[in-house]
Amino acid sequence: MEKKVLFTEKINSSYNTQNPSIYLGAGILDGAIIAEAQVNLSLKMMNRHGLIAGATGTGKTRTLQLIAEQLSDAGVPVFMLDVKGDLSGLNQPGPTNAKLEERATALGMPFNPSGFPVELYSLTGKSGAQMRATILEFGPVLLSKILGLNETQAGVMAVIFKYADDNTLALVDLNDLKKVISYLSEGPGAAEIKENYGSISTATSGTILRKIVAIEQQGLAQIFGERSFEIQDLFNRVDGKGVISLLNISDVQNQPVLFSTFLLSLLAEIFYSMPEAGDLDKPKLVFFFDEAHLLFKDSPKAFLEQIETVIRLIRSKGIGVFFCTQTPMDVPESVLAQLGNRVQHALRAFTPNDVEALKKTVNTYPKSEFYEIDRILTSLGTGQALITVLNEKGIPTEVVATHLTPPRSVMGPMPAADIDTLIQSSELYGKYKETIDPESAYDILTKKVNDRLAIDQEILKEKEKVKEEQKSGRPEKSTMEKVINAPFTRQIGTAIIRGLFGMLSGKKPRGKSGSLFGF
Repeated sequence: MEKKVLFTEKINSSYNTQNPSIYLGAGILDGAIIAEAQVNLSLKMMNRHGLIAGATGTGKTRTLQLIAEQLSDAGVPVFMLDVKGDLSGLNQPGPTNAKLEERATALGMPFNPSGFPVELYSLTGKSGAQMRATILEFGPVLLSKILGLNETQAGVMAVIFKYADDNTLALVDLNDLKKVISYLSEGPGAAEIKENYGSISTATSGTILRKIVAIEQQGLAQIFGERSFEIQDLFNRVDGKGVISLLNISDVQNQPVLFSTFLLSLLAEIFYSMPEAGDLDKPKLVFFFDEAHLLFKDSPKAFLEQIETVIRLIRSKGIGVFFCTQTPMDVPESVLAQLGNRVQHALRAFTPNDVEALKKTVNTYPKSEFYEIDRILTSLGTGQALITVLNEKGIPTEVVATHLTPPRSVMGPMPAADIDTLIQSSELYGKYKETIDPESAYDILTKKVNDRLAIDQEILKEKEKVKEEQKSGRPEKSTMEKVINAPFTRQIGTAIIRGLFGMLSGKKPRGKSGSLFGF
């Protein structure tokens, strides 16, 4: 049988879908684009997660874009990290040009420009609706990573969260966290924490406090607080199309640990909030994690185990997660093994490290009768990729070099004026613009300390009165009897006792004890 015919039959047999799918492009054989060899990704399999990898400039971002567009068309909401702030063009139809027409013609399809519903978010509130989370929602593990704590300091952070949880102290923002640390290390709570949980050294608490202050000095304190982001806002649709939510982090690019950890906390919140979904014809949401290497770099074992757990279990909630990075080696093997859909753009082999990465990448692919994997990976052009996905039976498809379909929206940012209009017209921008200051750990502990000071002052005053009465020779009640029976003291004492036993009333923040990254 002619090689081209055999290739076309195998690709179509392998990538044929009975259910709705995403059209990725057409197979490439011996340098020629075979339009009839269509490469599809079943929507049903998108909750089996995926990897989009390749060297800088090979078209990874545009692959994210074309997948997001087709998901939106299918009514599937999408969340994407916009690292450079250049994905807002998804909202507007792309202009037609000779290169796009040529690519579409090679694929045997028309080029039909289209815009898609987009919601813009920001961690600073400057370039979209403010995304924030409470300290409690982050939990001790993620917060320790953000602050760059060592193992000992992270252990202390875990104790702090445990104490706050046991005593119904709402950890909302950084002021709450600083107040609890000071209270337990140098304040009235030092003896209590030592007896029930273990002492906190002033050196350790001082280091943690300095790192918190550093975050504040960088203007990032607003990421922590209320109103915290409600994950249901990621599942919106407009006129049947899934909304593409873009988190613009161009103004915090120099804080990779911060934004990557924030995304993981968001993913964990989605996992704990969503009900079990079973097998669906299409996912409820697809979460694209660009610059994924930043999430895994220098991460402790406990942190990586938490990521692995979320990725393994979240697919049963109907959620798909795609990691985007330069090489598969950026992703730990335990996580990589769970990514059933692979889109590998070109790899370059200029240095010994590049050669080693190429060898390891080749080993992750099955053998092909049509390609030498190492050669094809280094010869792919921009907008081309080596693909293997899971078919509807969960079986890996044939490895195929693919000429990818072009995005239909603007491949770049919208004009600044259009971005401002989009932001200002968003209901979510207004919803999250203003901060909320509920009663929290800072208020409770401040009152507790002030009440204790008031009692101490009352006792001191009574002692002075007793001394004066003794000098004058008048009979008097005992000092303690007077203090205890005083209405003011009874009121203060009751509040303190209730606080010590965790009985103070008040609404807890959205995060709950038992969460994946908390207690």
